Amino acid sequence: MSLAADTRDAARARPFVLDALRAGVLNHSAAAAWLAAEADLGGDDADTDAIATALRRFREELPPYATAERDASVSMRSGVGVVEDDARGDGESAAEPLLSVGGAAVVPEGRDTAIVATGDVDAGALATVLRRLGVSGVDVAAAGVAGAALVIVVGRRDGATAVRVVEDALATVPTEERA
Repeated sequence: MSLAADTRDAARARPFVLDALRAGVLNHSAAAAWLAAEADLGGDDADTDAIATALRRFREELPPYATAERDASVSMRSGVGVVEDDARGDGESAAEPLLSVGGAAVVPEGRDTAIVATGDVDAGALATVLRRLGVSGVDVAAAGVAGAALVIVVGRRDGATAVRVVEDALATVPTEERA
């Protein structure tokens, strides 16, 4: 593979680099030096000028960074918990879970808070929400999306903050374009 192809692959493997390229806010020289070390581009004698040039050319091929607002209703449900399926009981007497993944379920019995967004949601919206919650310092106990519902479980004290973050995140979900 060529250095240019390796550079494109390294940028794709690091979505924040790809986002910065698409937005036109990447310092190509600094990114080249970082990628040379981080992705081991070019070995010990990496040509960072060539990597920077490859990044500039790659930027020209990319669609511009853009976001779109998602039409979704966000609500908060207190008193939920994350339990293992075997802790839920016999199924008939157990409450209907808000979310179930593998051997765990989010049930309406517990000390946590669920943030539920319904409407135009998908995996891209979930990724944006999780990234924004992480940056805001909100720990997520469980998260998932299926159909027209997105569910995030946070600690009780983080509920109000999480609602605001989820609403803000859904207002600016990056449009995903293949690179």
